[in-house]
Amino acid sequence: MADWEREEVLWRSGYSLVGGCDEVGRGPLAGPVVAAITVFSSAAMTGLDDSKVLTPKKRLELNREILNCATAVGIGIVHNEIIDEINILNATKMAMSKAWRNLKLKPDYLLVDALEPEGLVEKVRLEGMIKGDSRSASIAAASIVAKVFRDRLMVWYHKTYPQYNFSKNKGYPTREHYQALRTYGFCPLHRLSFRGVVNE
Repeated sequence: MADWEREEVLWRSGYSLVGGCDEVGRGPLAGPVVAAITVFSSAAMTGLDDSKVLTPKKRLELNREILNCATAVGIGIVHNEIIDEINILNATKMAMSKAWRNLKLKPDYLLVDALEPEGLVEKVRLEGMIKGDSRSASIAAASIVAKVFRDRLMVWYHKTYPQYNFSKNKGYPTREHYQALRTYGFCPLHRLSFRGVVNE
């Protein structure tokens, strides 16, 4: 379970607004990568954890609470065409920079899961935390917001491309998804640079 230990140290050190940043969607064969930044001025809630270990129902509950409690929330989206152009790591960093631009209130200090994106290092005091989504509450909050947002997007895309069952697999590489690629080929949402999408 993620806690507020690192954030508490930073608040006591004089940083009034601390942000957490994480992304979702580096592994899928289709759809965008989505990053979120959540900003807090104090320990606002409990029960936060890496979005991957939470049930969909729990993620939705926590997402509502985060949106109510956070001082600010920013979301950044980078679509599959750009992922194919600049690779998934650079697209992830771009999504984080977009999330920063979409914040109405910027933090004084930013905790990021695993990465230290060049585009953000020059804008804010920043700290990359390994396994941050299971250690830092603000990063865990960002992972939940990004996951819920991206999942909803993939459910929406399912209406246009039901043959891939995006509402269930969210674009991730499942046996069923690979079978759909063999049967129907790729669609405009697929990442053509990812192994298994073309000529699978």
